[in-house]
Order: sequence, then structure tokens, then C-alpha cells
Amino acid sequence: MQQHDNLIGGEWKKGNSYSPNLNPSNLGDTIAEYTQGDASHVEAAVAAATAAFPAWSTSGIQMRSDALDKIGTEILARKEELGTLLAREEGKTKAEGIGEATRAGQIFKFFAGECLRLAGETLPSVRPNIGVEITREPVGVVGLITPWNFPIAIPAWKIAPALAFGNCVVMKPADLVPGCAWALAEIISRSGIPAGVFNLVMGRGSVIGDALVNHPGIHAISFTGSVGVGSRIAVQCATNHKKVQLEMGGKNPQVILDDADLAQAVELSVQSAFYSTGQRCTASSRLIVTDGIYPKFIEAMKARMEKIKVGDALVQGTDIGPVSSQSQLEQDLSYVEIGKSEGAVLAAGGGRLKLDTEGFYMAPALFVDSDKTMRINREEIFGPVASVIRVKDYDEALATANDTQFGLSSGIATTSLKYATHFKRHSQAGMVMVNLPTAGVDYHVPFGGRKGSSYGPREQGKYAQEFFTIVKTAYTLA
Repeated sequence: MQQHDNLIGGEWKKGNSYSPNLNPSNLGDTIAEYTQGDASHVEAAVAAATAAFPAWSTSGIQMRSDALDKIGTEILARKEELGTLLAREEGKTKAEGIGEATRAGQIFKFFAGECLRLAGETLPSVRPNIGVEITREPVGVVGLITPWNFPIAIPAWKIAPALAFGNCVVMKPADLVPGCAWALAEIISRSGIPAGVFNLVMGRGSVIGDALVNHPGIHAISFTGSVGVGSRIAVQCATNHKKVQLEMGGKNPQVILDDADLAQAVELSVQSAFYSTGQRCTASSRLIVTDGIYPKFIEAMKARMEKIKVGDALVQGTDIGPVSSQSQLEQDLSYVEIGKSEGAVLAAGGGRLKLDTEGFYMAPALFVDSDKTMRINREEIFGPVASVIRVKDYDEALATANDTQFGLSSGIATTSLKYATHFKRHSQAGMVMVNLPTAGVDYHVPFGGRKGSSYGPREQGKYAQEFFTIVKTAYTLA
């Protein structure tokens, strides 16, 4: 069995043990074994990053740009290989995996350009004969903690801006999906970036994550994951005066109005709720439907769901792969039981599937006649489970959509310019989609939400500089 190690100070370092990386589509398939680090490996990685920071933070912008462009070029050249690895270890379909790998390559190339576009300001002072310069400088050594559901794209959109703006990095990937993170680290190690600028430490979140967050040599933490963990990180970072960026949960609404194009509304609802096995923080698990279209929408949704093919992520024709892990499958199935016990009607799916290979397969579940107060409509399930809430009109739909502790993404299906315009302004979400799935985002524009979904500056696009740089104001007497 092939074994993979941590990257610390430009060298591959063994941890204390190795953990198998299993294929959720076929539990008899072990991808490889990945090392498990501890706090001592974090210590070594922070020391390496700290030593590399002075030279890297003042290095030429062309050098940084060339290195990031080289990384992006290799990812794109290997997108099928990396996409297949992603599908094999995380469970989303091969097509989705290739798409995600492509996105990762595009992100690195975008930030290769951002290296050359970082601007400042020159202003006159209110005092005579004094000039003012406003510039941006790197934060320092940043800790990146990434989730399992996008194992190459989310690391890319944290690593690329961190490096582009002159920071050094210690990255901890999700323990469930180390394969893509290791492959990305291996590409970075050959890009021309100096040793110690980028470091990979794999292992348990409770061990590696805590060590990163509490290390005095870490100046900023960017985290994507659960609300509970993110909230604890926020407190720890505030206590230790670290900059913090959090992307956490979602309970995203998809509103369907009476005037919507029915076929379009059904397709975008299926895409939002069930594709990627519903394992997206932007997935819409609350389908809020007005009275006039409700019966037709339910029947059309059930008919469309009958055509969804659940299967091995690597098999052509599969629409939805397995759930990522045994614990996630158990959580999803438990919420199906919770929904039934609360009085919602299970209109389709919701059970575990037995297919040709042993895996974590589940039939997408659709609840109807649910109430906005039910747990299935309040808590993030993070699986292929969606519920339909019936409302009277647009005003009730908007109020129901906003009635959540989260605020990441929201959508509306309508042919009315009036309602679309009003919803864009009054939806309490960081991202709003009109006649589009809630889960589709671009890499060159800001990503993030409000309320319990996000905390701190936005990710992606030029807005990434708000987190990965600090502003300096300098005065000069003429």
C-alpha cells in the first residue's frame, strides 16, 4: 500500500501512524495510506513557514505569479487524473470531480494575475508638504483548515491568494479526504516556491486544527467547516489576537413562485438539493413553494427524482454518488426519521441503497407538507434531503426564506422582474440566484454569507486581499 507523508520545510515527513483513505463508492477499495501528524509536526511546519516568510513576503511579484501560474497549468493538464482521484475519495461523480479540479487550476491562474494587480493609493495629507501612501502587506504565517466536501477547490481558493499576497502557509486538510490535498501539495512542491513557504500537515482536526489555532506563530486562520467548530475557532482567535475568516453552515432556501417556469424550477431545485449528494454548503434543502404551483411542482419533482441515477462515482451515467462516510450516512438517515416523526410526508426516497459494490449509498429524500419550525427545516443536514414548505404568496415566501440562523445562498424561480429585483435586495444571504441553482459560484467574484454562515472577510476574487493582507499607511515629509 502506497504511503504519503506531510510536507514540512520542503521535505516529506512521516507522522506517528498512517490512516487508510477509503473509496465511499466501494469500501473494498483503499486509495492509499496518509500519515497522521501531531502537534510536533505543526510546530515544525510553523517554524519552517516563519523562517521562509521574510524572503517570500518581499519577493518579486513576477516570481510569485510565475509559480502560481505553473501550479495552475499542471492542475489543468492533470484535471482528469485529479478529478478521478477526487471522485474516488470523496464520492462526487467523476464529471463533477473533473470540473472541480478544473476550477482549482483556474483559481491558481487567476491569483497569478492578482500578484501583478495589487494596488495602493497615494494621497495628499491635510498637512502641508506631507505625502501619504496606503499599501498592502502580507499578514504573515496563515493556517488553512479545509473541509472534505470540496477537497481540491477550497484548498485552492485559500492557498492561492495566501501565496499571491506574500504569506506563508500551514494547511490542514480534512482527515476524510487527504488524497487531493497531498496531490496539490506535491504539485506546489515542484513549482519553484521556496521550501517552507507552503506546508501540509495531515491528521485529526482535534489535534492538528487545535494546535494551529492556538500556536502563537500563526497570525491568521481561514476555516471552512461546521458552525460548532467555527464558533470555537472565532473565540480562540479573538483571545489570541489572530485574524480569522470562517465559512460555516447553510440552510439555503429555494423559492418557487406561481409564475415560475415549472420545468426550469424543478431542474434547478434538483440540482441545488441533490447533486454532489447534497454535500454542499450552498445546497438548497428548503424548497419554499407558493400555493398556485405547489401541486404541480410536487408531482414534477417526484417524476424528475425517479430519473436520478445513484451509483458508483466513477461509473459513467451516475448522477449522484455515495454519501462521503458512514457517519454522514447515519446522520442523513437519522434526519429522515426525524422528519417523519415531526409529521412531514416523505414523498420520495430516503432509504439506504444496496448496489453492486458496498458503499454509502442513499436515495435522495423529498419531504412535502413540512413546516418551517421542523428540525429538518432549521438544522443543516448536509446530505441529499430536501423538504418543501407551502406558502401563500411572495411575501410569506420571503419571510420564510429569511427565517433561519444561516445566510449563505438563496434562490428564486420566477418570471417576474419585480419579484426578482425585490428578492435580490431583501434576501438575507450573501449570494442570491435568480432562476439558477443555489450551488453554482464563480471563482473571480466574492464568496460568503451572513448571519451564522460566515464571519470575517469574503473569500475568492479580488476581495480575498481583505483577509490575506494588512493595510499600512505611511507619511513622508517632502
